[in-house]
This record gives sequence, C-alpha cells and structure tokens, in this order.
Amino acid sequence: MPLTRDEAWQQLCDWTKTEALRNHARAVELVMRAAALRYGRGAEDVERFGLAGLLHDADYEAWPEEHPRHIVAWLREKQEPELAHAIAAHYTGWGVPHESALDKALLACDELTGFVGACCHVREGGILSLEPPSVLKKLKDKGFAAKVERPEIQRGIELLGVELVAHVAFVIEALRPHAQELGLLGRSPAKPS
Repeated sequence: MPLTRDEAWQQLCDWTKTEALRNHARAVELVMRAAALRYGRGAEDVERFGLAGLLHDADYEAWPEEHPRHIVAWLREKQEPELAHAIAAHYTGWGVPHESALDKALLACDELTGFVGACCHVREGGILSLEPPSVLKKLKDKGFAAKVERPEIQRGIELLGVELVAHVAFVIEALRPHAQELGLLGRSPAKPS
C-alpha cells in the first residue's frame, strides 16, 4: 500500500521536534506539489512530489551526521524506492545520480525554498511583495542566509533545464497562497518614533 501523507507527517513529527524544520518541510512539500504540475507528469505526480518535499530532511534533526540515511532506509522499508532515491539525491555532494523529474525537482526546490523564506523574513510585506529581482540580489550577497548552498540551487535549475529567474518566480508563486501558514508575511513595519 502506498505511503500516505498522514504516515509521512507522523514520521516527520516523530523525528523532527522543531517548528522551524517542520515548517521548512511543509514549504518544500507545497513547492514540490506545484513542481509536479510543472516538471512532472501532472496530477498523477502531485502526491509523490509532495511526499518527497515533506520527508527530505525528516531525519536531519535527530541524526545530522547520518542524514539522509535513516529516512532513506525507512522509505525503502515502506516499499518507496522512488522517494528514497530522490531524497538520497537531494544534495549533489552525496554523489547519487539525478535520474527522474522528481530527483531534479527536489534538488532545484529545496535550497531555493529555504532561501525565499529567508528573504521573506527580512522584508516588510514578506512574500506578498517579494519579486524575483529581490531574491536574485540577495543570492549575490554571500553573507545573507549564508548556510544556503547556492551551487545546489544552480545545479538543480541546470538539471531541470530552466532559467533561474523563472524558477525563483515559480517558487514564490507556489508559496504565496500559504504565506500565513508558513509565516512568510515578513517583518512588521517599523513604528515611527
């Protein structure tokens, strides 16, 4: 029986206690659901792409040095080799080939989703006023969201065969309807003194 979203969410919550990492997982899930429609086979891929996004970092908090070994093993036990492979490939340094649209989309969406979120947190209006040029400008600033690995974003878009600006716009649009849930409404306006 295929893995359900409820089972995946429970596993994520069992291993991931911080709201920030759960929120990132949810954001990547939402972007990946949209990616299924754009880069996958359409509606038939939405659930699988979403599950990959939701679970991609599920074991990171509990076993950061062994990530993604535990979630990959769990998915294999659940008879989900496609999801296991995509998650094993979501960082190029692990040397796992990117064979499917799912593999490529997860690589292209993970780091960029986190980066777009970081852009929202420092901006009045958050994602509601965020446009691709602002994200591209921040990407050039190596001091901003320094832990985001820009080469991973670049490799992902190369594998998908898309332009960076178009992919940034896609991620923003996928997240925008979920701004409140994801906490992407930005910082409050400064109060006049």
